[in-house]
Amino acid sequence: MINRIPSSGDMASYTYLPYGYQLQYPKQMKTDDSMAAIRTRFYDDHTLIDVYYDDFNHTVTDAAAYIGYGNRFAKNGSDHRVTKDKSMKVAGSKVHVLKWERDKLERVENDKPYYASAEIVKNDREVYTIQIKSDRPIHNEMDIVHSFRMFPPQGSANIGKVTTRKPLRANKETAYLYNRLFLSDGLKWGIYEPDAAESKMNRLLDLEHKLDYTFGLLIRYQSLDTGFPAEDLNKIYENGRFAVLTLQTMHYNKDNSSIMYDILKGKYDEYLMKYAQDIKAFGHPLLFRLDNEMNGDWVPYSSYHNSKDTEIYTEMWTYIHDIFSRNEVDNVLWVWNPNNLSKPGFAWNHTLLYYPGDDYVDVVGLTAYNTGTFYEGEDWSTFHELYAPLYAQYDEWFDQPMMIAEFGSSSIGGDKVEWVNRMFGELDQYPKIKAAVWWSHMDFDPNNQPARIYKLDESPELVETFHKHLQSYKPYASAIRR
Repeated sequence: MINRIPSSGDMASYTYLPYGYQLQYPKQMKTDDSMAAIRTRFYDDHTLIDVYYDDFNHTVTDAAAYIGYGNRFAKNGSDHRVTKDKSMKVAGSKVHVLKWERDKLERVENDKPYYASAEIVKNDREVYTIQIKSDRPIHNEMDIVHSFRMFPPQGSANIGKVTTRKPLRANKETAYLYNRLFLSDGLKWGIYEPDAAESKMNRLLDLEHKLDYTFGLLIRYQSLDTGFPAEDLNKIYENGRFAVLTLQTMHYNKDNSSIMYDILKGKYDEYLMKYAQDIKAFGHPLLFRLDNEMNGDWVPYSSYHNSKDTEIYTEMWTYIHDIFSRNEVDNVLWVWNPNNLSKPGFAWNHTLLYYPGDDYVDVVGLTAYNTGTFYEGEDWSTFHELYAPLYAQYDEWFDQPMMIAEFGSSSIGGDKVEWVNRMFGELDQYPKIKAAVWWSHMDFDPNNQPARIYKLDESPELVETFHKHLQSYKPYASAIRR
């Protein structure tokens, strides 16, 4: 923020009726309320002030849990230096103020490493948050807090279209795949099968023989522990398929608390340059899914771990994209893929805040699993219960083509065969989804026992069910085969 917030004579007033609040902000700042249903932003060259509203009336969360859970990132004292952590009363309302700073990120233009946030408690279930970040130390942030007023909401808050599809920048073969996969009729199926992902095809070929269906898309995961998996991807391509290459910027089984900051400090520049050059040398089309499910606290690239700041993620995405561009990589389709559930489900962690921009995304991925009931608090959900609300949102927000980048149904808690039968009967309600990738594997509990069994070939009856339904998709599958 500016070194001191201007006096009241230099402040402007802002009112947002749907969320029932008014505040004052430095009048030299501009206002961006294009996404006011998620946040309103005030900004100048040095400072951003964001205002959020959370209503927990239909959840198990309350104001105390919101404040405690949402600020856990600050326990990472090696990356976040807390300078203020105080609770108080302001105009009769409980207010919690946290201030912190982090190291400057050399790869971020005009980085803003100084932060302050104030959670203003309306009642046990409703909280407003003012979050500030600046390129210089913040002072007198309480002037904005003291100016904050609440009143009964009026009207509704809505989110409209947030993207516009841009022309594809790709070589001829990649453009051909894009057109056949996303601009033609029919749903094309892919799969994650662990052995096939590492080019051991026997198990997948046996399954496909039983299904009388060939999957044209295969997921291949990797971390920063290894470089570009050229050998595996060449074998996938030579087998007539295309890879959904999922790079997760982390190290498996290691401490990743600093990983996003390290990337944006340039510590992985050599790795990323070599990675981009290797993709270009590979030459064939890839669906490149970078850091999927970023809105979940189970991944280190979520804002939950990084100053409650989703722009750390978008800066990382655009930085890697720019490295690819400088290396003239033109065989990649960029797939941006949140989870259907944001965790934490707070406004500052909203899915759309992770969107890196139209110039950086070619395909929007959807992911929602029927997780089953192995863990307490989880419910058995049909495909339609999962995807009807998600599809409606994405159809409203995005112009880019859509794919289900990974999904599945557990077998614990319900009838998986019936779930699959119903799914196939409901798929035609989602015409903008052009590809679907079944995640045929398992999640394991802390004792390494199966917790969520998503395997497509879990039983002969399940295989026969897929076989019966996939026959009608065979013409679309052949359309993307080489």
